[in-house]
Order: sequence, then C-alpha cells, then structure tokens
Amino acid sequence: MIGVILFLLLLAVLATGGAWIADQPGTVTVVWLGRQIEFEVLTGLIAVLVAAAAAMALIALVKWLIASPRIAARVMHRRKLDKGHEAIARGIVAIGAGDRRAAEKHAYDADRLVPDAPLTLLLKAQAAQLAGDRPGAEKAFRAMLDQPGTKVLGLRGLYVEAQRRSDVVAARAIAEEAVKASPSATWAAQAVLEQQGSAGDWDGALTSIERQYAARVIDKDSARRQRAVLLTAKAAALEERDPAAAKALAVEAVGLAPDLVPAAAIVGRLAAADGDIKKASRVIEAAWKTTPHPDLADAYAHARPGDSRGDQLRRVETLARLTPSHPEALLALGRAAIDASDFAAAHRALDELAASAPTQRLCLLMAELSAKESNDQGRAREWMARALRAPRDPAWTADGQASDVWLPASPVTGRLDAFQWKVPVAELGGPMLHVDDVLADISEPEVPAAPIVEIVAVEAKPLPEPEPALETSPEPAGKPELKPELKPEPKLAQEAEAPRPIALPVAADTTPTPAPAPLVTPEPAPENGTKPRAVRGETVFPIARAPDDPGPDGKAEPKRRMSFFGG
Repeated sequence: MIGVILFLLLLAVLATGGAWIADQPGTVTVVWLGRQIEFEVLTGLIAVLVAAAAAMALIALVKWLIASPRIAARVMHRRKLDKGHEAIARGIVAIGAGDRRAAEKHAYDADRLVPDAPLTLLLKAQAAQLAGDRPGAEKAFRAMLDQPGTKVLGLRGLYVEAQRRSDVVAARAIAEEAVKASPSATWAAQAVLEQQGSAGDWDGALTSIERQYAARVIDKDSARRQRAVLLTAKAAALEERDPAAAKALAVEAVGLAPDLVPAAAIVGRLAAADGDIKKASRVIEAAWKTTPHPDLADAYAHARPGDSRGDQLRRVETLARLTPSHPEALLALGRAAIDASDFAAAHRALDELAASAPTQRLCLLMAELSAKESNDQGRAREWMARALRAPRDPAWTADGQASDVWLPASPVTGRLDAFQWKVPVAELGGPMLHVDDVLADISEPEVPAAPIVEIVAVEAKPLPEPEPALETSPEPAGKPELKPELKPEPKLAQEAEAPRPIALPVAADTTPTPAPAPLVTPEPAPENGTKPRAVRGETVFPIARAPDDPGPDGKAEPKRRMSFFGG
C-alpha cells in the first residue's frame, strides 16, 4: 500500500513539473559545426532523455557481449549440476529399491557430473556396498575424510566396514577419532563405550560416560545408572584383593542406583565383614523392596558371622516380610528352613508355590526337602523328574545369553547394563526340555535292554529292614506312599534281544501337576527267600534307575543304571 502511494506521489510530481515547464516560454539554441539549431525547452529535455536512454542501452549491450562467455559457462555449469543432482536422487532411490545396476549407473553419472559433491561420495559408497565391493566402499568413505563436512560420515562408513571384517582394533580407533572430530556423535560415543566394556576397561568407560554427559549425548539418569554399573564392576574385581576399595566403590554405586542388586549384595557382604550389620541390612532391604533376588537373601542371611542356622532363618523371615507372597521370598524362606532342619517352616513356604506352578529351583528344593525330612528317595526322584519339565527360573539374561552371575556388559555386543533378571525362556523363546526326550537320547547298545514293563502305582508302606516279605507288609497308618508294582508283558519280553528305549513310568500323583511316580529299584531276590532291599539314591540329586524285570523264566535280567546326565 505504501508503494502505491509513493508511486502516485511521484507521478503527480512529474506531471506537475512537466506542466510547469510547458507553461514557461523560452527556446534553446545550439551552435554545432557552424550550424545553429533552436528548439523549445520541453523538446530539448525530451531529446536529452532519449539520448541518455540510448547511451545506457548501448553500454549494456557492450557489457553483455563482453560477459557472454562467462554467462554461457555459468548456464552450462548450472545445467550440469542439475543433471548431477538428478542422478544422485535417482541413485539413492535405486539403492533404496535394491536395484544394483541402476545404482551403479547413476553413481557413475553423478561422479562424472558432480564429482566433489558429498552426496556423490555417499552414493558411490552405498552403491559399492550394494554390489559387495568392500574395497570400493572404503575408498569412497576415505575420500570423505578430506572434506570437513563429510569427515564424520566417512568415519562412520569405515567403522561399519571394520565391524564387517571383524577388525576390532581398527573399529575402536575409528570410533575414537570420530569422537574427537564430533563429541556429539552418538554412534561414535556408544561404539567407544561398548568397545571399552568388551575389553573390561572400566576406567576408560567412566571417562567416556563423563564425555557423553558433557556433550549431552545421554541424560543425567542414564549417566548415573551407567556410572553405577561401572563402579560395581570395579568393586566386584577388587572384592577379594582390596575389600576396602571395593566397599567404597560399591557404596558409591548404591548411592547412584539403590536398586542395583550386585552393588547392594557387595555392600552387604563387605559391610557385614567389617561388623557394620545395620548398614548391610539397610542397603539389602532397600534393594530387596524393588528387586527381590537370591543373592540379596543370601547376603542378608549371612550378615552376622557366627549365627546359627535358626538365627539365619529368622533373619530371612524378617527380609521376606518386606515382600510377602513374592516367589523369591518364599524360595529364600524354604532354603533357609531346609538348612535349619525346620521342615514345617519349609513346607509352609514352599507348598504354596508347589501347588501353583513349580519352577526348576522349587522342584530341586522339594526334592532336597523330601530326602532330608523323611529320607523319601522315591519322592525325591519324583521332584527331580518334575524339575526337567518345570518352567525355568529367572536368570541374568542379555542379548539372548543367560548367565549364572551378573556381568556389567553384554558378552555379545559390549553394551553396558544389558543383563536383566528375568526368565531366559521369555528372551530366547526356546522349547522346554522334557524327560521323554532326555531318556530317548540315552542308549547303551552294548548292554541287552530290559523288557518294557508297565508301572502301576499302588499304596504301600516302604518295607523296613526286619519285616518279612513284601506281600505281608501292613498298610500304613499315616500318609501312604507309592510303590511300583511290576507287570511284565509277555509279548514285549520276547523281544528283549533288541535294544529298546526305556519308557517313562507313569504313576498316580496327588499334586495338581502330573508327575512321574517314584522309582524304587529292588535288588534281585536271593535264593534263600529273604526280602529284597531298596537301593537308596543320592540325597540331593538322586539318580533315576530302571526297575529289574524277573522275565518269563524267573531269572533276573542285568540291571541298567539310567542317569539324566548321560551314560
């Protein structure tokens, strides 16, 4: 609007000035080459303006003629750039579509038209990678190092190529150079940190964490957590050699991450060793509230040196009250109660879990409880068999790898704080191992196999030493137990010459989950008519044995000792 007003004002001024000049009388006389020319003032002004316009046009024409070669070269260069950029765009599209030939053609055109463009070098490198030309890709990435704008991009490409050929030394050197060139490059900082974690360079990793936080690559919470992990790793390495330094490091780690189980366990053990029971208990209780873990329960139970098994059980009961009904709390109570021979407390803690969904660790505890409480080897074998079918317990898991102990970095990628306490099956998605599969893989071709027998469970009391025969044993007054009754099948006994797999015996069980019946392996009956003696297995890890079959002719076949661990 202001421009329109100014234009109208200028037009009005010119019109007013022209009208004023036209109204003023007068002539202009010019004498040139002996001739006298007279004309009016208005006509003279118009002639001067026309001559000035002609002179300006002539000057512009001369300047254009002088600059025409340069203008023509500029136009041609611009057209060349446009074609090169079009080739780059089509090449990137071809790489995204996986068209190797089109990508190589467009990369060649882009290199011919715009050879120094950063996108041309990137297109050449990606086209070489698509074609599998690793030397060509590295050459293109090295060419990027000469330009400041593409140096970090070239280092990233060289780092990827070094990883593909498993050159750890070159990859780490490239990543460190990239961090120096651009501290805010997240990939480079993370790569250096992972390399340091894989090599166990905890001091270097701590320095890298500080640099990343200063460059705002990671936030404050992540920096505190990773620093706590690294301090815990150093404390674990120094726990045996320098307990004082290890305790200081672990205390700092707990201050940064109170829920870090390994750090809390180290503080609990070392503080208890120094006699500071209150501090050890306080740290373990704080970590237990967020993440109940067997290591915390063990450190809490043994926090006071010299305590009896009963005192340790009472301490575990105190810890379990912080997380009532949690599986880890009940398992810790069961473990402490079995060690203290308080079998009633063990049953109160473990029976609830056994009735729902027993895991492998629970089955092993129940087997140990059965063996220690009443020396019931059959029941112990039953729980051992159920352990093979039971779901797996939580473990330290990272990148598809399970570990019995916590590690600060993943052994696969070197990523810090990768291990989490969870069920490995949820991470790996692998099939569960069944008893049938284990027994089917165990074979002894050189020993004749016993005939397959059918195991029928009947209620009977285990035969004491002084009692007479099996048939005259009285019925138990208390809790009945299961005794296998052997029924040889004549048809299958005739085929005893060929080795056959041992079928898994099935017995009736009172638990909600079906389980194999306990196996009792009797010795061959002696000729004098005395009763056979039951063979006792191991206390904690009993070995399942196949029963002897007397066979159709009454002669006992040689016994086969079957173990779940092979042989």
